[in-house]
Amino acid sequence: MSNSPQYICIEGNIGAGKTTLCQKINQLDDCKLILEEFAENPFLQYFYNEPDRYALTVELFFLTERHKQLNTELLSPELFVNYYLADYCQIKSLLFAKNNLKNSEEYKLYHKLYTNLAQNYRKPDRILYIHRPISKIIRQIKDRGRTYELDIKSEYLKSIEEMYFQYFQAIPDTPCLILNCENADYLNNQKHFDQIYKLLHSPIDPGIHHFTIE
Repeated sequence: MSNSPQYICIEGNIGAGKTTLCQKINQLDDCKLILEEFAENPFLQYFYNEPDRYALTVELFFLTERHKQLNTELLSPELFVNYYLADYCQIKSLLFAKNNLKNSEEYKLYHKLYTNLAQNYRKPDRILYIHRPISKIIRQIKDRGRTYELDIKSEYLKSIEEMYFQYFQAIPDTPCLILNCENADYLNNQKHFDQIYKLLHSPIDPGIHHFTIE
């Protein structure tokens, strides 16, 4: 049982509110915030229009950028930082690639590269997964208004969700907190945020744990 996790990842589907939650937590804690720089991927908008053509390119770009960022942030400890808080896990690269790369030879190539890079990855001490219904995810995607995301299909979002749940089953040694946030608004409702913040810092046994934020 871990009383003071040193590396926490907030995960969730596209548009679930990962970055928003991380930024709100960072306002209270002296943590090192690691936010994914997804907007810098120049191939992302092309991928959503032609996924088969650009899947490998977009995933390789994400992989190398995440690898560089995590190595820079996690392998250079800073004084006066209580813990590291990221809005993604390194495994996100492999999960999305497995879902997006339909060409088996491309996936084999990607998997080999990922495996080589992942040897130095630091595993998170705790994962919080923001779970929302797909219908609400779609509304939030539309509300934030990124043009290249507006045509994402519910089937695609569902497949991403299933990939995460399968992964959590495969890491029984890591505490994974699945937060049912169907009716939660932790940005504007202090009670909802306080519930999540308490869970973030409470002792949690390894394995999957379900909590409803309401």
